[in-house]
Amino acid sequence: MLIAGTVTAAFGYRGREFLTEEEIEAIRRNQKIDPRVKLYLRAALLRLTSAQARMAGQETEPGDPLEYLTPEDMLDGYYRILNSVMLNLEDAGQKIPPDRGGIRKALKHLRDQMKKAIPTLEFMEKIAAEKNETELTRLIRRAADISNGALEGAEYGLSDKFSEY
Repeated sequence: MLIAGTVTAAFGYRGREFLTEEEIEAIRRNQKIDPRVKLYLRAALLRLTSAQARMAGQETEPGDPLEYLTPEDMLDGYYRILNSVMLNLEDAGQKIPPDRGGIRKALKHLRDQMKKAIPTLEFMEKIAAEKNETELTRLIRRAADISNGALEGAEYGLSDKFSEY
């Protein structure tokens, strides 16, 4: 219930679900911020690597939960998942008392994963631009923007300037 409400409220979007039932259930079971962020990021990076593979012409295996999604769908899912990560971190910081250790671990994981995702997105953007895939290029740039913002926010949250966590 909590995650379904968060998904709808966070995006005002009632279209296609961007997480699989298994991912939703795993997130639902993990209410602490650190494991929850790790699960979200695992889902996001799966969509990113799957979109990259599709752009390279690789087909998915039958039964893959992302089998029927296009690279555009997966990039939209990636974006929406990262947005959920940031909302979850914000909510965790507003709890009284906040789980400072869990937030710090989640920020470290977010930072590390974004450092891996950003070069992938840059590579994907070059491929999409070469193929004149304007919508795909737009979605990749949007994913890169939120990834860069997440990296910047994670680094700020972990910095000495922001000693709250």
